Amino acid sequence: MQGGVPMQRIVSLLPSTTEIVHALGCGDRLVGRSHECDHPDGVTDLPVVTEPKVWLEGDSGAIDRQVKAILEQALSVYKVHGEVLRDLAPDVVLTQSQCEVCAVSADDVQRAVDDHLDGHAEVVALEPNGLADVLSDVRKVATALDVTDRGEQLAASMERRIEEIGARTASLPRRRVVTLEWIDPLMAAGNWMPTLLEAAGGEELFGVAGAHSPWLDWEAVRAADPDAIVVLPCGFDLARTRSEAEQLRDLPGWSSLTAVTTGRVALVDGHRFFNRPGPRLVESTEILAEILHPDTFPPRYRDGAWEPMS
Repeated sequence: MQGGVPMQRIVSLLPSTTEIVHALGCGDRLVGRSHECDHPDGVTDLPVVTEPKVWLEGDSGAIDRQVKAILEQALSVYKVHGEVLRDLAPDVVLTQSQCEVCAVSADDVQRAVDDHLDGHAEVVALEPNGLADVLSDVRKVATALDVTDRGEQLAASMERRIEEIGARTASLPRRRVVTLEWIDPLMAAGNWMPTLLEAAGGEELFGVAGAHSPWLDWEAVRAADPDAIVVLPCGFDLARTRSEAEQLRDLPGWSSLTAVTTGRVALVDGHRFFNRPGPRLVESTEILAEILHPDTFPPRYRDGAWEPMS
């Protein structure tokens, strides 16, 4: 009870919304999570409401083939455990409508709520295409949880901290960067990433702010000859990124790229940071600044969140 009113019961089906809920001081209201929600500590003790329909332990090429085969049949990549959802009886379910590959779609969640909860839960669907949308979604979640003021404070704090990083890099050389959000096939990072890169003192060569991540042609990357390459496959931790990145060495002309010869290829834990449109995008920006401008930003995150490709 809070002020004589029962607290909302929340099911979060995105790692980012789970982190937003905690950052808003509402973590004690969470009663269920997605299969990927793993932060902060204690979240993994909650019941799991979703599961993927693909084998996620394969390499990036195998995962890509499985996902495309499912989508070609107009099927969902994820399953909602309706019985678990019914037993949890949430008042609010947090999901997304931005990417059918990233998490359960809003339509699938609404169907599960209609079928198992008789529609008696508010489905809050986020669509974080760019950084401004992420900040707007923080406010949207806060409004749904009746903590609007906290949402304004959190969004303002995130925006201010990213702007402060941008102020520190404003007079530094711009690094021309290729970010790899997937390895097989190659994909650049779009959405919020170009904005974070700009604040960190870089320029994304292929991804566009606010737009979905584009597939890459290797010869175009080779012709662009970037100053730096940041490898952050969606959903992969640092160890897995390290393993997957080995196949990049076999690409024609890889060893002669400026980013490679100058030692500016960084392997990053995308799973914990860049792939989650939530509070840790601030730390993600700091990581990028550290990679691109090590003389200005001390190595706070190196060997934990990122490492140079040897």
